[in-house]
Amino acid sequence: MARYGEKASEKVHKTMHEAKHGTLKSGSGKKVTSRKQAVAIGLSEARKEGGKVPARKKSH
Repeated sequence: MARYGEKASEKVHKTMHEAKHGTLKSGSGKKVTSRKQAVAIGLSEARKEGGKVPARKKSH
């Protein structure tokens, strides 16, 4: 069983491309430099569009 859907994969691919070229911005408007942050942004965007992505982990 696949964990992530096709839309999530496309979104993460797109955000990683933007991060590499320095055009990806975080919510505060700063440039994203972390690979992990770029992936998180891609998954978040896919979630908003209704893609097959697991729910975020809850913090204690």
